[in-house]
Amino acid sequence: MPRRSSKKPEDMNELAAKLVEQVTKEPEKNPAAVELGRLGGLKGGKARAKKLSKKRRSEIAKKAAKARWGKKKDT
Repeated sequence: MPRRSSKKPEDMNELAAKLVEQVTKEPEKNPAAVELGRLGGLKGGKARAKKLSKKRRSEIAKKAAKARWGKKKDT
C-alpha cells in the first residue's frame, strides 16, 4: 500500500501567497558582477560620445527629442 503523508492540505490563500512570494522575490546578485557592470556603465556614455561625430550626436539628440516631445516638423 502506498504511504500517505500526514500533512493537512494547505489553505488556498496560503498556497497562493507562497507562490507569489517565490515568483516575485529578487534573485541574489553577485557583487563583483554588479561592480563590473557599473564600471562599464560609467565609461560607456563618454566613450560613445567621443566616438561619434558632432553631426551624428546632433541627429541622435533630435530623434530623442522628437520621441520625447511628440512629432513636430523642423522649421
